[in-house]
Amino acid sequence: MSQQHSAAPAPTSVTSSATATVAGRRDWWRDAVIYQVYPRSFADSNGDGMGDLEGVRTRLPYLRDLGVDAVWLSPFYASPQADAGYDVADYRAVDPMFGSLLDADALIRDAHGLGLRIIVDLVPNHSSDQYEWFRRALAEGPGSPSRDRYHFRAGKGKNGELPPNDWESIFGGPAWTRVTEPDGTPGEWYLHLFAPEQPDFNWEHPAVGDEFRSILRFWLDMGVDGFRIDVAHGMVKAQGLPDLGSHEQLKLLGNDVMPFFDQDGVHDIYRQWRLILDEYSGERIFVAEAWTPTVERTANYVRPDELHQAFNFQYLGTPWDAEELRTVINRTLDAMRPVGAPATWVLSNHDVTRHATRFANPPGLGTQIRLAGDRALGLRRARAATLLMLALPGSAYVYQGEELGLPDVVDLPDEVRQDPAYFRGAGQDGFRDGCRVPIPWTRTGTSYGFGAGGSWLPQPAGWAELSVEAQTGEPGSTLELYRAALAARRDQPDLGAGDAVEWLRAPEGVLAFRRGDFVCVANTTGESVTLPAYGRLLLTSDEVTETPDETKVPADTTVWWTRA
Repeated sequence: MSQQHSAAPAPTSVTSSATATVAGRRDWWRDAVIYQVYPRSFADSNGDGMGDLEGVRTRLPYLRDLGVDAVWLSPFYASPQADAGYDVADYRAVDPMFGSLLDADALIRDAHGLGLRIIVDLVPNHSSDQYEWFRRALAEGPGSPSRDRYHFRAGKGKNGELPPNDWESIFGGPAWTRVTEPDGTPGEWYLHLFAPEQPDFNWEHPAVGDEFRSILRFWLDMGVDGFRIDVAHGMVKAQGLPDLGSHEQLKLLGNDVMPFFDQDGVHDIYRQWRLILDEYSGERIFVAEAWTPTVERTANYVRPDELHQAFNFQYLGTPWDAEELRTVINRTLDAMRPVGAPATWVLSNHDVTRHATRFANPPGLGTQIRLAGDRALGLRRARAATLLMLALPGSAYVYQGEELGLPDVVDLPDEVRQDPAYFRGAGQDGFRDGCRVPIPWTRTGTSYGFGAGGSWLPQPAGWAELSVEAQTGEPGSTLELYRAALAARRDQPDLGAGDAVEWLRAPEGVLAFRRGDFVCVANTTGESVTLPAYGRLLLTSDEVTETPDETKVPADTTVWWTRA
């Protein structure tokens, strides 16, 4: 076990003037634009081909200039990396591939000095099989108190050779693995809803809750501004771990409440956590990654005494279609309004195909696609979808590289893939590597400025002209569109926080809504439409044609107006 946490900086760091400056705006999270950094693919400071915390720190000015409010970092904890760091071996240490606790402290301090907040991942559903508790549980054998901190069970069948129930892993195959006991005999089974290297904690054991409350305080004392909770709908399992009674269970995810997901008991945990968070100044926040059957059930996670935000996966999975978008927007706002929580909007993340590629393909193919599709169409729709998302009331999430219009890399050779689901041949499609390819910063170099020693996943040759260098200052580039949109979002008082839109009459296939003096129109059709001039043209995702009274809006284009 790593012991980096023994050298943790003193908690007095959170009272610095930089932190006080960041903490200045009340309810910042209600309309925040939060940028997701996947550390291994953002910036490499030491030339080993792998991104790291120091690389992120050196690029913070870019994020400030982009105009985001906060940075969410995917896991950088000590880990064997069986699932890209979501198998945590030490929650109070930084994995050496990413740096050290001193690097984390420097990143947090620098971010605060630039007016940026830092949100870190928390992985409470499961640990690594190298976590001290699990190693002790294996060594101590059946009946030991250590095994009670996980879900160990005797198997079914004459000799215990069958799993304890019929649950399936999200990564494919049974959700149970049988252990070899200290005496060498086949023994009990343990539950892992993801990879076998990720045993699920038993949250009915009081030691588990005690440990995570301590982990929360450790990182809050380090100065982080919040936590994104991985598998926030997990943790609590139905009493008795009952059989589900069906196979191909992955097809049920997001459609039904499962005996291992979205159980009501998770909310007791979050009420306890909220009490801790509220002890700290600066409006620290919790963000839930909660895959639930409906946005109404998602709203349960963001009641006033629980979490602050929850990802809107229903929106992420909505095709580029006006009617379907309007439906999910209305349902989201209607679900969040009674609990007083902001809606969130997201188009891409580290687990799904980038939306510039999803929108390049016909609808109905899901969120993991191996087809490049029509690149020009996908980019045009992605730009339009971005302006629509940023015009909606609430908070928005931007995944690294989407501001460059990056497509998914759909043609990675099989020999370079590293997604653990890919090697299991079942479960998730296993092609998440395509959205995790390191982003390009410059036109030249071994990895387009990512680092001096290449990149852990190969980058396409065409990415030189998609780089930050190539797009900076280039009129009409996707990067400059994002910069302009985020600047306008801050300048326009009617954008950002709120809980409603006023829908305007519009042709079929067109979304039009007003928020005070601001009007947004999104043409999701393949044809141009002529609309009234709603005021002064503020921003467009593509070129439009204006007359004093009308505006001709091209296909797959979003337009912002203001009457102010």
